[in-house]
Amino acid sequence: MSWSGPGEGGSGRRGYHHGNLREALIEAALELIGVKGPAGFTIAEAARLAEVSPAAPYRHFRDADALLAEVALRGYDRLAQRLAQAWNGGRGEPVRAFEDLGIAYLAFARNEPAYYAAMFDSHLVVDAHPGLQSAADRAFAELREAADQVAATLPKRRRPPSLMMALHIWSMAHGVASLFVRQSPSRRKLPMAAEDLLEAGVLIYLQSLGLAAGE
Repeated sequence: MSWSGPGEGGSGRRGYHHGNLREALIEAALELIGVKGPAGFTIAEAARLAEVSPAAPYRHFRDADALLAEVALRGYDRLAQRLAQAWNGGRGEPVRAFEDLGIAYLAFARNEPAYYAAMFDSHLVVDAHPGLQSAADRAFAELREAADQVAATLPKRRRPPSLMMALHIWSMAHGVASLFVRQSPSRRKLPMAAEDLLEAGVLIYLQSLGLAAGE
């Protein structure tokens, strides 16, 4: 986000471009989540960091959970984009592209830690925030589409349920990301790259299904 000029409340303060209060608050929330975690900030702290009045955030967000939900929603949208790029419609070799989805998931956890925390560590009640569930569904739909196409490379009598495949890959990627990738005092150390661990797990999984990449 670009900043310019004095903000509301006096000269010499870092300000936001006119009409961009919502974006300033989201950026402030991301910074606070990165430092304190998704449960560690208040809407007043976000206002202070954005250098606006304590009442200003309520023009856009009713409370800290609403601000956190917007961060999580954007995180799911960003994750969906990363997965779509990795899958790339399955062009070339669908099974290899399917493996790439897991690597893209790890990269998202590593490179977007505040979004990742807002999405998975915030304990938000999804039903209370319209749009959040649909954003999460859009991200998962990338895995489901890939699983559909990969399963279709097997004869019908040997095809596993694509929903099960998508859930398995998601579980593996999320487990490796949460345990070994994201920055956290509880992060476990690995004698190998997290990507190598995930790739080996996916390879064994695909092999168990009789897919070409695992043969």
